[in-house]
Amino acid sequence: MEKELILLTEYCKNSRAELDFILSLEREGLIIMEIRNNIKYLLLSQLKDMELFTRLHYDLSINIEGIDVIHNLLSRMEEMEQELVVLRRQLAP
Repeated sequence: MEKELILLTEYCKNSRAELDFILSLEREGLIIMEIRNNIKYLLLSQLKDMELFTRLHYDLSINIEGIDVIHNLLSRMEEMEQELVVLRRQLAP
């Protein structure tokens, strides 16, 4: 199955995210980019996270390390919510 990709330069042009910011996210492991023919692409599946990271950084002035902490906490909350759903189903009559 072919991955859906967004050209990095197009994403920067159509959003308010700067290239250096996105490259910092990649260095910290918050996003993964695909490289084809020496051109970087974002995975479409990461678009929701990219929008969150961009808002956190530009609207709230949160640095990359803070974004990483928030991302980890939100991921953990999602896991806990899913676990809660499973437990509720198990307890339901």
